[in-house]
Amino acid sequence: MNPVATLADADWPAITTELDTHGCAPTPRLLTAEQCRDIAALYEKPELFRTTVDMARHRFGSGQYRYFTHELPEKVAELRAALWPHLLPIAREWAERLGRPAPWPDDLAEWIERCHAAGQARSAQILLRYGPGDWNALHRDVFGDMVFPLQVVIGLDEYGTDYTGGEFLLVEQRPRAQSRGTATPLPHGHGLIFTTRDRPVRSVRGWSAGPVRHGVSTVRSGRRHALGLVFHDAA
Repeated sequence: MNPVATLADADWPAITTELDTHGCAPTPRLLTAEQCRDIAALYEKPELFRTTVDMARHRFGSGQYRYFTHELPEKVAELRAALWPHLLPIAREWAERLGRPAPWPDDLAEWIERCHAAGQARSAQILLRYGPGDWNALHRDVFGDMVFPLQVVIGLDEYGTDYTGGEFLLVEQRPRAQSRGTATPLPHGHGLIFTTRDRPVRSVRGWSAGPVRHGVSTVRSGRRHALGLVFHDAA
């Protein structure tokens, strides 16, 4: 499956509207079942990763994830590069609404170089693995001042067959109101685009930033793998 062609044919106005409404939006299928298995199997190759994080040890939840080195597997690098030109216009529009700078160039590699120059030089691409009883606490993947406002998670196992539970959670803090939560199962091989830190929310006074956090509900059975694509590096 060619993610460049798939994303070029996607209904980006509809995706953008859903992001504006809910803070997250699904993509078309980006990976075949075989490609999903191949990427999930990379977890057993520690030489591909710069570090492994035990979530319970750090009180992030329960489960484990690994950060890739900068030598990304070909398909992971391809997915990230294919998504960038489609996410970039949305990010720039959001920045304009919020009256913020939009420092992201057309070229992803140039943006990553700027991250490194600012002291954020560690790869933030992530492969996650959850078993029964595992979960991920609500958080934001912000590692410094250099932030891209959108990221993508791709489900690598079949929801309801390979595992149950483990829905993707998004919680938005609304101005002068209670928080709103959204739970989304990750379809096998599909991506979910979501906001990294906050998103523009329209009010009677114009646009304001609605803080958002994300996590994963408790996995009830089976094993859940997911690929996380972040468009800024870590300090």
